[in-house]
Amino acid sequence: MTPSVELAPAVADAAAAVHRGDIRRIARLISRIEANDESLRPLLECLYLAGGRTPVIGITGPPGAGKSTLVDQLITRYRARALTVAVLAVDPASPFSGGAILGDRVRMGRHNTDAGVFIRSMSARGMLGGLARAAADCLVVLDAMGRDVILIETVGVGQNEIDIMRHAHSVLIVQTPAAGDAVQAVKAGILEIGDVFAVNKADTPGADRAAAALREAVEFRYDAHDPTAWHPPVLKVEATTGTGLDDMMQALDRHRSHLTAHPTQLRRRLLTGARLQVAELVAVALRRRYFLEDHRDARLTRVLDEVVERRCDPYGAAERLLEGGT
Repeated sequence: MTPSVELAPAVADAAAAVHRGDIRRIARLISRIEANDESLRPLLECLYLAGGRTPVIGITGPPGAGKSTLVDQLITRYRARALTVAVLAVDPASPFSGGAILGDRVRMGRHNTDAGVFIRSMSARGMLGGLARAAADCLVVLDAMGRDVILIETVGVGQNEIDIMRHAHSVLIVQTPAAGDAVQAVKAGILEIGDVFAVNKADTPGADRAAAALREAVEFRYDAHDPTAWHPPVLKVEATTGTGLDDMMQALDRHRSHLTAHPTQLRRRLLTGARLQVAELVAVALRRRYFLEDHRDARLTRVLDEVVERRCDPYGAAERLLEGGT
């Protein structure tokens, strides 16, 4: 889809730079996104309306599971297919600078000189769910680059690790043979978001047990009464040696083909992501309107006074602010 409105010259120039893959301009643009540059909105709107064609694969799992090594292996295999790749690695934030501290680009350094690979690390900045809020905007830019595939690596798994759903078409869950990981996966709810499961470090004790536990848990999720339902495979891999990686790639390919063959399932996934993203943007806008930009907002002051004086409850106050009433 192409925007029907005439673009400002600066926006049109920036959009053209992104579409032709100008790495320096794109890197500066992502830095401005991380800095929450509100002036980028017209450009992001333009890029979003013209995008949506690049498959996005999310890779998530507990810290130390070997996600970065797996991403490195995926890059190598996609490049062997002559496909171009963009990678967004969301790192934990430094408690001092707020910047990314793991530096996944170091572990993927062998691809730095490959023009067909673009890797960007981003700080999670304390966001729950493993993804920075700016990740969605960055993905709009990476999508507009015209790369053949986008990979997102998240910080790790926790009770709130569902943000990957709003961004990825396919989700790869990486687990380890460590005792309890499979049970923790069930507790965290990630079985509901995983499309392919990989038990990494398969050459270590407990790998067979972990894979079996995951397969059993996945069976509870699988809807055998729906012939079109995707059945998530559970695979054993060794990221450092590449063992099992070809099977994992084929599983991701099959899931992409499955979504293509069943567009209603793809649309349902996209609707879930859109709902989550729009809901967050609404919440951010309301916080900015009432609590960040203007602390002397007369409407907010009146409503808060009534709450403090017990003339209005917090729920009614929130509804009044949402409705724009006094």
